Amino acid sequence: MKKLVAFFFIFMGMSSLAFAAGDAAAGKAKSAVCAGCHGVDGNSVVPSFPKLAGQNTRYLVKQMQDVKEGRRSIAAMTGILDGMSNKDLENIAAYFASQNSSIGKAKEELVSLGEKLYRSGNKETGVAACTACHSPTGSGNAPAGFPALSGQHAEYIATQLKAFRAGERTNDGDSKIMRATAFRLNDNEIEALASYISGLH
Repeated sequence: MKKLVAFFFIFMGMSSLAFAAGDAAAGKAKSAVCAGCHGVDGNSVVPSFPKLAGQNTRYLVKQMQDVKEGRRSIAAMTGILDGMSNKDLENIAAYFASQNSSIGKAKEELVSLGEKLYRSGNKETGVAACTACHSPTGSGNAPAGFPALSGQHAEYIATQLKAFRAGERTNDGDSKIMRATAFRLNDNEIEALASYISGLH
């Protein structure tokens, strides 16, 4: 069993190198089309558009490929990636991954519930702790392609959790881990969790 676990981590580490091969300088030039929604450095000022700065390349590449190939529907991105190659996507991902993400501020009255859910989940309803995939600091798990969440806009996080809960967003893989988790969250829990994540660092 130990050998199997060791192989998994070696494999994940090797596969993440493929996503680290992007050219950030080339990605900066290609990212001009992204700046209107996500900000020049990936720190969107519009809370409905996600911050891309500091996000891991594996996750960014997957999301862009999913959008391009129709596995994730984002109306504002319709056609934007159509003429881009996988190398272009890797370069854009490398550029945004190299930027520093800004941090938001959690609502004080929501911190207690948000922190409890993020760090411990909810045993009564079967909600897993977010730390398992997204790390205690919200930095994610780059080799596994689990996204960094730290500092992300609360509005964006809440919208995505509700989309997973409703089955409107389905690109979380065959395990349906996000759909299964979000399905067990109520609106108050989503608001608290999203707020907590926005101030997490």
